Amino acid sequence: MRISSTNAIEGGRGSRLPPPGTQRTAPLQENWRELVVRELMRKAEDIDADAIIRVDYQNDGVIRIDETGVNLKRVVATGIAVKLSCAA
Repeated sequence: MRISSTNAIEGGRGSRLPPPGTQRTAPLQENWRELVVRELMRKAEDIDADAIIRVDYQNDGVIRIDETGVNLKRVVATGIAVKLSCAA
């Protein structure tokens, strides 16, 4: 699965598919970006995409749950799933 934060995949032409997106609220982890990208890739694979372009991340500040002492962070990843085609 190819991932790009730009509008294109190098050497590829493709058609757009329904955009995958994922949102998660979980205990604060250093690898949060890797976790949401993996989830985004799974959703793109479900619709038979070859790549995701215009990947973007948004995240809120850390929220501390006083009762449990757990720090939570909401992260949103979005992108456009594409199906690559071979040039003739």
